[in-house]
Order: sequence, then structure tokens, then C-alpha cells
Amino acid sequence: MKLIMKYIRLPLILLLILFLCPEQALTQDLPGLTLSMGEATGPEKVSMALQILILLTVLTMAPAILLMTTSFIRIVIVLSFLRQAMGTQQMPPNQIIIGLAMFLTFFIMSPVFTQINEIAIQPYLQEQIEEKKALQLAINPLRDFMFSQVREDDLKLMMEISKSKPPENKEEVSTLTLIPAFMISELRRAFQIGFMIFIPFLIIDMITASVLMTMGMLMLPPIVISLPFKVLLFVLVDGWNLIVGSLIQGFF
Repeated sequence: MKLIMKYIRLPLILLLILFLCPEQALTQDLPGLTLSMGEATGPEKVSMALQILILLTVLTMAPAILLMTTSFIRIVIVLSFLRQAMGTQQMPPNQIIIGLAMFLTFFIMSPVFTQINEIAIQPYLQEQIEEKKALQLAINPLRDFMFSQVREDDLKLMMEISKSKPPENKEEVSTLTLIPAFMISELRRAFQIGFMIFIPFLIIDMITASVLMTMGMLMLPPIVISLPFKVLLFVLVDGWNLIVGSLIQGFF
């Protein structure tokens, strides 16, 4: 575990710098890295190769780690449920849904990112604190955000599975325990919202199917008739405003 945290520090700090202050990231003197293939002549070179492999692996996982600790989970699942409930196939496309979810995530997480930038990124770039201290300070705002959204039952479940002692305060809860509990809580809320989204569209499908059956038009798929009415209903109630507004307000 200590080895993983050792190699995850630098990628996370670099990723936070690129996300929060890209202009300064481009002007910083970042270390260079040269890779070459050759025969290992000693245990030291084998160890260095394994370290580089672990570093590159963690670096590829760093964006997913950041996304899984933000509001992205709930937003993208709810938007996917909305498209499925309307039955519009691939409209809006996956790129639009992912892009909207990303920008909404940045909007919702902007206070957290601003706090991380002020207390961790800027002091680290100005060489006022070390990378270990910067990572610790950067994680605290994310932990506070996750604690504000996590369900106690989900957190208790993860604590029981990990066989951890009951914590007396939030500081005693491990981040590796908090993250999966937060993800489960977000999945639960997203599915609850998705169920509520399905209800009005399901009613339209049922009414359309009943009318077609009464008229004897059994060979005509109900989805073909109900789709324009579902789109019209969504536009009339200003559905995007309601969905996006409800999602954003759910985090504040």
C-alpha cells in the first residue's frame, strides 16, 4: 500500500497542476524522462524498470481516480438514463453526454478545485511545500466533498469489509475506504433519479400502446408513435433546465 501511494503522488500532483493551472504548468521546469531498451546488468536496473512501469500505470489511472471522486458519476449516469427513457437511440451522442457531464463536473467542483489550487498547488509550484505535503493538502478538500455526499450505510459497509476499527472522526477514515463508499452512494442516487425520469415517459408509452391496440394497429411499433410526443413533452417542460438544475442543486 505504501508503495502504491509513493508512486501515485507525483502523477496526481502533475494532473492537478494541468487541470487547475495549465498556464503555469507549461512554464514550469518539469523533469525530463528518457526511455531505452537494454539488458539489465544488475538488480538496481531491474528495480528502476519496475518503478517506471508502476509510475506509468498509475499515471494512466490518475484521470479515472479524479473522475471517480467528483460529481461526474451521478451526472453521466443520469444523462444516460434520460436518453434511454426518451428512446432517442444515440441522440444526443455519447460525445455530447460525456462533454456535458465533464463541464457540469468542473462547474460543480470549481469551489473544491479553487481551494486545492490555493492551499496545495500554488504553494507547491512556489516551492513552499514538498510534494507529500501538497498531496495531503490537496486530498483534504476532495475528502470533505465526498463526506458531504457519502451515505453512512455505504461507508459502514466498506469499513466492515476492510475490517477497520470504527472511526471516532472523519480523519480516521481511510481515503481508500471513502472512495468506493462514495461511488456506491453516487450510483444509488443516480439510479433513484433515473427511476423518476423513466416514469413520465413510461406513461406515454403505455398510453400510446393502449390507443394503438384499441385501434387494431398491432403491427405498428408504439415507440414510433410515442417518440415525438415524448420529445414534445420534454421540450414543453424545459426538461434540460429541470434535469441540469436538479443535478447541480443536489450537490449544494
